[in-house]
Amino acid sequence: MQDIHAMLGQLKRPKLLVGAARQLAEDYQRERHLPPLLGQPAPRRHGAAALDLLEREAELDDQRRIGAGTYSPQRHIRLLAALIGEARLVSAGSRTPEG
Repeated sequence: MQDIHAMLGQLKRPKLLVGAARQLAEDYQRERHLPPLLGQPAPRRHGAAALDLLEREAELDDQRRIGAGTYSPQRHIRLLAALIGEARLVSAGSRTPEG
């Protein structure tokens, strides 16, 4: 299975969408931002949250591509920002020495 960074690297999204998400990800706080996006408390593992976010983001991107009236650019940006934030947390965790 690919890691979160490889999966994010394969996403092809508009630069404006990604740029806004990167800015929003600077203030990412998983305990505050994940529950409204997932509709449940934040999972303990970053990988589990990232996979769930990837699935939801793919659905939103499909809506964006077909021009669905239910598509929300704001939600899409928040989901992408959370994905970026979770990827950063995964990276930070892998660099932390075990104690």
